[in-house]
Amino acid sequence: MKKYEIMYIVKASVEGAEFEKEQNRLHETITSNGGSIDNIDDWGVKEFAYEIDHMKKGHYVVIKATANNAGIFEFQRRARISNNIVRIMVVKTEGEK
Repeated sequence: MKKYEIMYIVKASVEGAEFEKEQNRLHETITSNGGSIDNIDDWGVKEFAYEIDHMKKGHYVVIKATANNAGIFEFQRRARISNNIVRIMVVKTEGEK
């Protein structure tokens, strides 16, 4: 298992229960593959530096997770095919053991 920091941006128009559902769906991919979500840092809705797909704002979420390759690949796959996710970035924060 490796440690990762994952940032993803959800469309600002996705709010409330729909946002929670999207967040839980993504986080479940890591936990169902034997990983864990260590920390969730919800930055809220922030304005973009430049327009992305005719949007000026997005809801930023940063999580720290411990996961295996299968969990991270599935997380990235689900984020890419979701219409509600604007951007995603995954960074490994610890060297391989």
